[in-house]
Amino acid sequence: MQHDAHEVQHSHHAGHSDRPGHSGNVSHAGHAGHVGHVDHSGHVGHRPGTVGWAMAARATLHCLTGCAIGEILGMVIGTAFGWGNMATMVLAIVLAFFFGYSLTLRSVVKAGVDLRTALRVAFAADTLSIAVMELIDNGVIALWPGAMDATLADTLFWGALALSLAVAFVVTTPVNKWMIGRGKGHAVVHRYHH
Repeated sequence: MQHDAHEVQHSHHAGHSDRPGHSGNVSHAGHAGHVGHVDHSGHVGHRPGTVGWAMAARATLHCLTGCAIGEILGMVIGTAFGWGNMATMVLAIVLAFFFGYSLTLRSVVKAGVDLRTALRVAFAADTLSIAVMELIDNGVIALWPGAMDATLADTLFWGALALSLAVAFVVTTPVNKWMIGRGKGHAVVHRYHH
């Protein structure tokens, strides 16, 4: 709506240039803060402090998707090959970070950002969120009696994994809300979606 108003004002000013005494003297003093509308950081919904739980939950779900893919794949690979608990957990964490970053990279590159900038955005947006998620997720599995020794065929394996991801989501959502509210985390990604 603001853009339309400025266009009307610009065309109104442009019409004055045909009149005697107005040629070439169009004043745009009132438009000093609107040059090209390049800076959209003031949009409602992106201002620090105005972040809702829904936005934080979406950001967390985005991270959780990458983490879940990595976690499940890492545990499946480690368990299938009969690796020890520590090696399996390390692989699951590495893959969780890999897939978490990959999902963000994909969306930012799709928005037309070069790969180098997209990498910086992904690291800034996801590192703390994935780290918290992995800490909680792996902590729940490590503390759950028998979960570390469960195999792919055990209900305990899948139950512990599902619960650990759910707990990680609940704990990480407030972290993402806090970060987005300060212009960090997924707030960095949102700048490239306009």
